[in-house]
Amino acid sequence: MTKTLVVGAYSDTDLTPLKADFDPIFLDGPDDIASLDDSVGAAITAMAYKGHTPFGADQMDRLPNLGLIANYGVGYDAIDVNAANARGIKVTNTPNVLNDDVADLAVGMMLCHGREMMQASEWARSGNWAKHGEYALNRKVSGSTVGIMGLGRIGREIANRLAAFKMDVHYFSRSEKDTPGWTHHDDPVSLASAVDFLIVALVGGQETEKFVSKDVIAAMGPRGVLINISRGTTVDEAALLDALETRAIAGAGLDVFLNEPNIDPRFYALDNVVIQPHQGSGTIETRAAMGQLQRDNITAFHAGNALLTAVN
Repeated sequence: MTKTLVVGAYSDTDLTPLKADFDPIFLDGPDDIASLDDSVGAAITAMAYKGHTPFGADQMDRLPNLGLIANYGVGYDAIDVNAANARGIKVTNTPNVLNDDVADLAVGMMLCHGREMMQASEWARSGNWAKHGEYALNRKVSGSTVGIMGLGRIGREIANRLAAFKMDVHYFSRSEKDTPGWTHHDDPVSLASAVDFLIVALVGGQETEKFVSKDVIAAMGPRGVLINISRGTTVDEAALLDALETRAIAGAGLDVFLNEPNIDPRFYALDNVVIQPHQGSGTIETRAAMGQLQRDNITAFHAGNALLTAVN
């Protein structure tokens, strides 16, 4: 009898249909796979995975008949896809259904930084508006120049939104894409030096680690604002903190960090950073759609049908 394994912290919205559809075994994290009896591990053919803890060859070898790792999320950099390939294991993710929410948050962080919305809210809440008058003038966002680092599905959604803000859109990609007059850059430093706001929408993984390098950050200049909704690994975080603390750049809006949720405490001391708790896809509607797509891939696998969103 084949069995489904569910690994990660799922909400009740997902747990209920997972139980109903698959009657699975639940584990908190990939390290717990080592605790399974050999006979139980051998019965598992499909796995639902949620989280950012690395899932690699050692865990896969404890599940010798595993044929599918269905990832909850568009980013699957926690999963060693090369190890999966070597063992004939398919990997799926949940793309497209979260594009809108992540793009919305990127735009929201940019507006929040430029218009100093958190500080202005505190000015009013504290009574300073009534006591001391209007809040200080801040920065216009519409009509600025924006750069999208990675014009994939989410990057394009961000660019489409900002075009409606009358912004001059530039983008980095390895080859020029079909766009409505947006400016292509094949060098990240060139992109950073040309824009007011730089939005990072790269995929995670080793190939993009510290892609937004110290040189890229320096090229942004004193009015540059970095927005990151990709992965904490895509940015040289130490260089970013140095630039923020010295005001070498104007600020940042960050939904992702290294070592999250235990992020570098230097960020908390900065008033020029909008901090979000990696909640880009965090709406009720989108998380439900992500869970459904994950389950649909598992159902297709068990039925011997084509996977909906295979990545290997």
